[in-house]
Parts: sequence; structure tokens; C-alpha cells
Amino acid sequence: MAVTPEFLLESTAVAVSLAGVWLTARRALTGWPVSLIACGLYALVFFNARLYADMTLQGFFCLGILHGWHSWARERKQASDRLTPLAIRSLTWPKVLSALGVTLAGAWLWALILRHTDDPLPFLDALLSSASLLGQFWMACRYRASWLLWIVVDSVYVGLFASRHLDLTALLYACFTLMAVYGWRQWRDLRPELRTGSGRKPFNH
Repeated sequence: MAVTPEFLLESTAVAVSLAGVWLTARRALTGWPVSLIACGLYALVFFNARLYADMTLQGFFCLGILHGWHSWARERKQASDRLTPLAIRSLTWPKVLSALGVTLAGAWLWALILRHTDDPLPFLDALLSSASLLGQFWMACRYRASWLLWIVVDSVYVGLFASRHLDLTALLYACFTLMAVYGWRQWRDLRPELRTGSGRKPFNH
């Protein structure tokens, strides 16, 4: 099989993306700049595959990554022990439900726009993009539930990318699914940061 520039680009994006997710699961600050590079590479991959929602998503991901990188770096600087990984947090049910509602609304609006492009699956593409933005935000906030959301999103992405003949990327997202399980197990038994004054039942899954 001939090695094409597209294959080399996708292969590089796969390797860098895996490194970024693994570092994030380990709560390593270096996961953010690595993930930033991966976003730029995948913006080109998705443009070539005519997955415009996912291409646009990479731009929002870059903003989310910069926010997460700044947030983690600031809190690491303020921590008494800078060698200890940052603590994780739990969500409350009202926050979970409101976030999912906003995600569905955003997906519907984005799908209306994608219907005017040659995107073959506008609503699914938009829904996964919106859910991914939510996952990125939750990850920046170090919410444990972010890994559960990524397990669902990445699993569906496997089928989407396989249907677009992005075989390496489909394999990557299968690995992402497994790494999301790994990340959830890594964070599952960690004690969340204590939140005073809430009194609401946390979403501890």
C-alpha cells in the first residue's frame, strides 16, 4: 500500500492524540500542550474528510485546551505541593442535567447549519461535536464524570469515522474509549475536592 500524505498526516495525528489523552488521564500538565498539537493536526484530517463540524470543533477544542492548561497551571502554582497531581471534582445532578440540555440545544442549532453543507450525517456530527465540547469543559474543570461522557462519545465516533473510511482514526477512537475507561478508573477512587455550602447530592459515577 502506497504511503500517501493523508495517511502520514492521520498517523501523526493518531500518535500525538494518544499521547495527549494518556498524559491527561495521569493528570499531567503536559497533556494540554500535546493535545493542542493534536487538535491542529486533526483539523486538517477532518477538512480532507469533509467532516466540517469536527473540523470546526478542533478550533473550539484549542480554546478549551488553552483554558484547561491555564486553569491547571494556575492551580498547580497555588498548590502547596506542586509535585502532587491536582484533585478531581464531582458534579451535582442539576449541573449534569442542565449541561446535557444545553448540549442538545447546541447540537440542534449546529445541525441546522450543517444541513446546508455536504456533511453526510449532520445531526450525528453536530451532536457528537457538542458533547465533545462539554467533555472538554468538564475535563478542564477536572470533573470525574467527564470520562464517562468520553466513553460514550468516543464509542459512537468509532462507527462514524469507520463509515467515512478514516480507519486509523476509527482505531484511534477505539483506543480513546479504552483510555477513557482507564482515566475513569484512575479518577474513580480519588476523593473529590470538598465543596462547602452546596448540600446537593453529587453525581459520583
